[in-house]
Amino acid sequence: MEKTEFLHKSNTRAFQESIADLFRDNVRGSAMRRALMGYLFIAPTVVSLLVFTILPIIASFGLSFFEWNVIEKARFVGLDNYIKLTHDTRVLRSFLTTAQIVILSVLLQIVVALLLALGVQSIKQRVLRYFFRTIFFIPILTSAASISIVLAYMFDQDFGVINYYLTHIGLPRIPWLNSPHWAMVAVIITYVWQQLGFMFIILTGGISSIPPEVLEAADVDGAHGWKKLVHIQIPMLSPTLLFAAVVGVIGALQIFEIPFVLTNGGPGDATRTVVMIIYESAFQNLQIGYGSAIAFILFVVILSLTAIQFILSRYWVFYQ
Repeated sequence: MEKTEFLHKSNTRAFQESIADLFRDNVRGSAMRRALMGYLFIAPTVVSLLVFTILPIIASFGLSFFEWNVIEKARFVGLDNYIKLTHDTRVLRSFLTTAQIVILSVLLQIVVALLLALGVQSIKQRVLRYFFRTIFFIPILTSAASISIVLAYMFDQDFGVINYYLTHIGLPRIPWLNSPHWAMVAVIITYVWQQLGFMFIILTGGISSIPPEVLEAADVDGAHGWKKLVHIQIPMLSPTLLFAAVVGVIGALQIFEIPFVLTNGGPGDATRTVVMIIYESAFQNLQIGYGSAIAFILFVVILSLTAIQFILSRYWVFYQ
């Protein structure tokens, strides 16, 4: 009897252990399948990043140590290209020009987009909110080159629509594209208008994520208008503002189509950006190595500024 009971318990324990092993195998297999699916989903992104971003950066860095005009065999020149660009006044001026565009355009984009987002979010009718969101987003869907062609006619000193209306209200004609100062203004206005929709959508999403209870509590405590904006909404929007600033700076540092089509970098070199210098050096003058050196310096500048923004965010970004 005892022997039979012992055998029954042993069989039961063995059965339970086999079921547990089977369950563990199923769980392990399920986890492996989920992991495999995850890898399959991210594989296209990783491959695209590797082929279209990382490899070109590595290739550009390698080419920056050579002198190559595509036709003749590449010749190793070491750091000569980097030394050359430090003495090239056009390259240095293009970095200063790009810095001006970055600072002014990003500040304008954030301020104007924030005011528009606050205004649209205050509209009670949902249909009107969606209508204005769509209207403000349309410019980003349009090619920067086509926008620049249209605005080049509008900014024309003699026949442009803008000067036409300025003269009708008693103001003098402005040499938008013929003056270094006004050409820079025209480029910044065009770039801000074209990119405003993207910044607007980002900030609209950030404003929508602020809990309404917080805003209601602020109203109860007497924080209205400017006080609520400065002390409640902007601190809670700081992560969104950081993201908008980082994306805006990265985009503005790579501005090319608008100044290329609108002013062709002129008058003189007043609106010639770094990317235009890279294009002219590498593809017009066939100085592939020199253009690659400038491109790699621009990459380092973008990477450094992005890192600095994230480091500074520790002191002014508030995460809920």
